[in-house]
Amino acid sequence: MFKKIDLLSEQDTIDLAAFVTPLLKPGDVLCLYGELGSGKTFFTKQVGKFLSINEEIDSPSFVLFKEYNSGRVPLYHLDLYRLRSEEELLDLGIFDMIENGITAIEWPELAENLLPSTTLKLRFHYDGYDRWVVVEPDPSLAEFFE
Repeated sequence: MFKKIDLLSEQDTIDLAAFVTPLLKPGDVLCLYGELGSGKTFFTKQVGKFLSINEEIDSPSFVLFKEYNSGRVPLYHLDLYRLRSEEELLDLGIFDMIENGITAIEWPELAENLLPSTTLKLRFHYDGYDRWVVVEPDPSLAEFFE
């Protein structure tokens, strides 16, 4: 099941995060697809705010992985753009901890075969004028996106 949602303003992305975050629990994984500038990091920042994280959330592009523990549950934010193999991903050791928090993965293609499950796949799009996201929930959340 897929649900297309227009993101006509930053507020629309904030509203999407406000809707999604209460549905999440420790162990859930958000796979965030989309080109540079499509809204993946902005969305993750908003999820962090709704988890009551008081730390500044920014892109983990250069460090690959950031952990935020000041909210109701930990938020793990990964950016796999620079990784080239599944072995590099396994060396990060993240699979031992993701069950304790909510994990948001930007550029998740490399991790797809290694993840125990994916709660939501969000495919962000930006064509230079309009933004939208296509949401693909796992079966446990499908009813919320009908």
